[in-house]
Amino acid sequence: MSKIAFIAPDKQLFLQGKKIIQELGLHHKFDLYLARLNRGIRIAKKLQNEDIDVIVCRGGTAQLIIESRVNIPVVEIPITGQDLAQVFHESKKLTGLSHPKVAILAFNNMVHDIEILSTILDIELTIYPLKTVEDLPSKIAEVAVTDADIVVGGIKSILLAAKKGLMTHLIRSGDFSIRTAFLEAQKIMLGRKIEKEKSQEFKALVDYSLEGIVSINKDRIIKVFNPTAERLLNLSAKDMLGQKIDSILTFINFDACLLEGQQSIGQVVQLGTIWISFNIAPIIVDQLIIGAIIAFQDVTRIQEMEARIRNELITRKFIAKYHFTDLLGVSPQMIEIKRIAQEMSLIDATVLISGESGTGKELFAQSIHNESQRKHGPFVAVNCAALPQNLLESELFGYVEGAFTGATKKGKPGLFEMAHKGTIFLDEISEMDKYAQSRLLRVLQEKQVMRLGDDKYIPVDMRIIAATNKNLAGLIKEGQFRQDLFYRLKVLTMTLPALRNRENDVQYLAHHFLEYYKRRHFKQLDISASGYNYLSGYSWPGNVRELKYFIERLVVIASEKWITEEVIKKYWHDREDEMELPVPAIARDTLPPANAPLLSEDKRITDALVQCHSNITRTAKLLGMDRSTLYRKLKAYKIEIKKSY
Repeated sequence: MSKIAFIAPDKQLFLQGKKIIQELGLHHKFDLYLARLNRGIRIAKKLQNEDIDVIVCRGGTAQLIIESRVNIPVVEIPITGQDLAQVFHESKKLTGLSHPKVAILAFNNMVHDIEILSTILDIELTIYPLKTVEDLPSKIAEVAVTDADIVVGGIKSILLAAKKGLMTHLIRSGDFSIRTAFLEAQKIMLGRKIEKEKSQEFKALVDYSLEGIVSINKDRIIKVFNPTAERLLNLSAKDMLGQKIDSILTFINFDACLLEGQQSIGQVVQLGTIWISFNIAPIIVDQLIIGAIIAFQDVTRIQEMEARIRNELITRKFIAKYHFTDLLGVSPQMIEIKRIAQEMSLIDATVLISGESGTGKELFAQSIHNESQRKHGPFVAVNCAALPQNLLESELFGYVEGAFTGATKKGKPGLFEMAHKGTIFLDEISEMDKYAQSRLLRVLQEKQVMRLGDDKYIPVDMRIIAATNKNLAGLIKEGQFRQDLFYRLKVLTMTLPALRNRENDVQYLAHHFLEYYKRRHFKQLDISASGYNYLSGYSWPGNVRELKYFIERLVVIASEKWITEEVIKKYWHDREDEMELPVPAIARDTLPPANAPLLSEDKRITDALVQCHSNITRTAKLLGMDRSTLYRKLKAYKIEIKKSY
């Protein structure tokens, strides 16, 4: 805690000051000492090592403390004209003379305008100036041989004069002077506190800076040498402080900075085994150059930091936000597939996820990533069907400057590079063309990529999770997918169950989505048991995604508060015809029994079309294939679709 020290040279001033400190309510901020002259100096020097911000003193003791160059500000209690007038008035009373001869022994700070005042008061005054304490005996001896009527001065002067048998009177300070000095000291203490806080902030910034910082004054003497500078320059601050900078940092020319105020930014020099970047800037106060500051950085550290920041920024862009707890379902099928996925997340191997559209392949991929040892790395998702084939390769592998017309300057890293130390999710991988498949195969084999237009490989460490809603084995037979890539991908495989095959999950998910969208859209409605049963009877070709969006649509547009089967049918009428109704149970019963002779594929497709009245979606479900696969087979077998009503 910062404090003020009051050093009183005599007991009367000590008691007088103590009383005023109590009146001002500053007793908790003051330490009081009774000491004069040389003893006062010793106390002041000792206080330099304590929490003392200001010293208050008077007369010769104050002047001697100031001259001793103590590094604590000193506030003097002034000897005012009123104080001197009081002394002269009492001198007349003590001597009984109207024009007494007064000898005053005083240091320079005690006798301002005293001669003018003595003339006004009709005093015959002789001044004996003091420079040091040692002057006192000789000055008293001089006074003793004169015809002076009375000697006035400080306590030490009075005591020595009294021993010589001279009449004496002590110069005192009035309450106003003491109070003014104390209040001034308080202001200085507050200012010093602010200065200390700023100094400590600056020291903390310098000491904990990642840059090496050296500061010099205009004479090139080192004033600051922080710990980072010690480490980078392999020098001790203790040995450097107070030394000339020119003999230490011989590779830097300070003339332009100290003489002309020029700054130098981004200079680079090799020191031993490391490269150092340094900046020089002048320190200017009141338009005068008072020194310079030099900041050092390890170039290697800058490069490492840049790479780390870049990787962190990339990682933040590619975040997997879903976990296994977000995968909803109470069916045995869902519980089992989640268990399998959790087991796969613990193994750092390629995963191939199969399943119809809307079954949650990416949600499972993100959950696997977030449970794996790569969870702190990036999760990069790529939809191979969404990117044109001519762009897919450049996005996956990146490119160098000038690789092709329109390539950005300085090139661009590919998504494989961005997935380094993380996971890349290749959705709808069946849509990748044969050339991109061959390059992907090399990535899986060699764990390295080459940017377009480049001639060198970049090592990558990532896990690949691929997903498809098509039968890759069938595509291999058709020559549309590489067999060797397929075997590379199917290290760990899992097939997500369609919603229609998940027992009780339609009702469970419908209720979950209903509650969610009720809160989101501020609506109040509920679905009846018949409504849930009707929803459960639908085949949901779009799976969970279709169910989710239908429930949201229902919440938004339904005016009824109680959603029954009839209400659901009402709002289902404006859906596309082929997505309108579930496949009738009797249609499945009309299929040939399991032990019947196998029909040709084109005959099976034709029969299914007839049963489903040429409804493509229902026909595909009946045959157990995707709509896209059915369309492809219709084209291959040249089957014409004829609507029947």
